[in-house]
Amino acid sequence: MTESRRGRRRSGESPARPSFSQAPFRPLPNSLPKVEPLSQDQIEAIHRSAIRVLAEVGVMVLEEEAVDLLKAQGAEVSGQRLRFPPGMEVALLDAMPSQFRLHARNPANDLAFGTGVPYFGTVASAPNSQCLDQGRRPGNSQDYLNFVRLAQVFNAIDLLGGYPVEPLDWHASTRHLDCIDAMLRLSDKPFVGYALGRERTLDLIEMARLGRGRSPEAFREEPSCMATINTNSPLQIDKAMAIGLIELARAGQVAIITPFTLSGAMAPVSLAGALVQQHAEFLAAAMLSQAARKGAPLLYGGFTSNVDMKTGSPAFGTPEYLKAQQIGGQLARRVGVPYRSSNVNAANSVDAQAIWESQMSLWGALTGQADYIKHAAGWLEGGLSASFEKFVMDADMIQAFRAYMQPLTVDEAEMAVEAIAEVGPGGHFFCTAHTLARYSDAFFTPMTSDWRNFEAWSEAGGLTATQRANGIWKAALASHRSPTLADDFSEALAEFVARRKAEGGVEVDF
Repeated sequence: MTESRRGRRRSGESPARPSFSQAPFRPLPNSLPKVEPLSQDQIEAIHRSAIRVLAEVGVMVLEEEAVDLLKAQGAEVSGQRLRFPPGMEVALLDAMPSQFRLHARNPANDLAFGTGVPYFGTVASAPNSQCLDQGRRPGNSQDYLNFVRLAQVFNAIDLLGGYPVEPLDWHASTRHLDCIDAMLRLSDKPFVGYALGRERTLDLIEMARLGRGRSPEAFREEPSCMATINTNSPLQIDKAMAIGLIELARAGQVAIITPFTLSGAMAPVSLAGALVQQHAEFLAAAMLSQAARKGAPLLYGGFTSNVDMKTGSPAFGTPEYLKAQQIGGQLARRVGVPYRSSNVNAANSVDAQAIWESQMSLWGALTGQADYIKHAAGWLEGGLSASFEKFVMDADMIQAFRAYMQPLTVDEAEMAVEAIAEVGPGGHFFCTAHTLARYSDAFFTPMTSDWRNFEAWSEAGGLTATQRANGIWKAALASHRSPTLADDFSEALAEFVARRKAEGGVEVDF
């Protein structure tokens, strides 16, 4: 990343805007060593304990259709409380696919889950936005659209992880229609929608199908959208999530089953106990998915962390969170499905805390061998804000990890004995043929760093990394161009949105 020289910045002047450049698009297999804090015997103990919880304690399922589906598979029903006899899970879990392809509008952006390649998605569901220029404000449509544009522009981002920020100025009954329409028109990367009840889920599925121009039959065999299914911890699947999970499965689309188990709050204060509950809730929801349609694609979502016991606030990027990420990967491998983790932090501003907690979270996700890292760019304030500057700095960290994951070549040419002999003692390597042949990609160059000495940096304006990120997201936004959407697909999508809006969208209870 380079910056135009404008001399020393006077008091009150806006920061100089850096030019925009980035590393090329290159998802790579995860070459980081797999970190497994627990032995296989310990993982098996957690799995067996989760089976015991399901058999003895059970799960509340607040949707009659879901109760009927699970009862037909052998669940014992007492009102809305279901208990799962040991062994019931075997046939259902064996049907879960270990790999699947998520199809994008642009086939070049398809994602192959379960193949060892980690994919990074945007922040999702934040109710507020933040940037240096306007500060913190409620989520709005302009910020929503700008985050979608940035997701399309940045090579570090593989998919839209949901609505980056909630556009509160779009009516709640039709907001999902406008949000999905914007994702399909401003980006050709895969995306995550919301499976909140039947109508929203069916709208998500149909719009994804229209955006790709596929027949219902073909679409059912080609996963093209994902949605997160959060259990209502502890040990409850609510009506909206149960219906959404069923409809996703029947349509052959991807459920990201993610218990939100915070130790000491919605789960036991001991990390092992929280992970038993996480695993039990995943198994219950996964069995419901497979009861609706065997072979339906899904991900094992891990989101176990601790809370500040003085305030009850969630904590992220902690040692406990990192360990839970790595063990979550072990549990996902135990049941044989792709794994979702997150890049999260609890910082209220784009400061050192935000970066060290995020780097801890990314390290935990990648050493836990996560297939999908949700909230990978832009998450701030424990998920209450989506930050434009943090989006850029997270993209920088993703690029750095991808550079780290590139295999190191160790051969005669790269060991450079001849170059060392050419320079000899006391020389330098700046102008050797070996250096010049590798100059353009010799090292990873961060977007937001400035490695000049203090005097040169100060003379050029003295921008901090956060200030540089502010200029970079604006330059990236200016470079966005909407990808082509075929005329017949575009018209079919517009007609569907207009019809659903005329029908009033979905009912809201506020």
